[in-house]
Amino acid sequence: MARVSSGYGDFHSHLVPGVDDGARTLDDSLDAIGRMTDAGVRRIVTTPHLRASRIRDSGTLAIMDRQWKTVKTAASERYPELEFRRGFEIKLDVPTPDLSDPRLRLGGTQFVLVEWPMFQVPPRTPEVLAKLREAGCVPIVAHPERYDGVDPELEVVRAWKDAGAYLQCNYGSLVGQYGASVAYVARRMLASGLLDYLSSDFHGRPGYRFYLEPGVSEVRGLGGDEQATLLAKTNPTRLFQGLPPLPVPRLDVAKPLVRQMRTWFRA
Repeated sequence: MARVSSGYGDFHSHLVPGVDDGARTLDDSLDAIGRMTDAGVRRIVTTPHLRASRIRDSGTLAIMDRQWKTVKTAASERYPELEFRRGFEIKLDVPTPDLSDPRLRLGGTQFVLVEWPMFQVPPRTPEVLAKLREAGCVPIVAHPERYDGVDPELEVVRAWKDAGAYLQCNYGSLVGQYGASVAYVARRMLASGLLDYLSSDFHGRPGYRFYLEPGVSEVRGLGGDEQATLLAKTNPTRLFQGLPPLPVPRLDVAKPLVRQMRTWFRA
């Protein structure tokens, strides 16, 4: 097993100022990074939204490059201990994009963070992911628990894994940030051993909550100390090293889940 530092890794956030619905200003970005490091994050890949149909738009990428350089320089000065890299969260609005540009990968690795448009599951998604693998990318599907169209038996999610993709759950999903139904699906994935990573999807704006600590506490409270370490520390560290994630064991969440769901539906 790769050596794991005492800190967390996070590879899904929106901290490049003024380019998407995340941080608006450099001050927002630096404040968000400070909140993340205070929570124990020691390595970040920040991932602005980018439509796959726009990756050949040199103007869009030029703006992203300029803003990234600004936040990278400032973050390096204020948080010299932080390993801070770039990537994108790529919305697959076209099925076979060319993702060979190193800027599109996560922190210089072969991994790419992808999402489906409109929080829907389009047709033939396993084939799309398989083609990305054939092209030399390793896709990580962002927040699979949030898509309409994920079936109760998680068959489509299993098909994504079979196609060679990995799965990244949001911390906040586990504790009701997006509602009870999303929390339920996230826990089912955890119980099934389907998840590979936890990450924040932190949008880096004042008033936005950073859910790492409650998310990790939730997994540990379900008896998942090993799972929490693998999902939040070991596997993100391996990603930064360009290595695949280690398998995460199933976690029996049935009884705690029933108790928690009763609380949600009484609220």
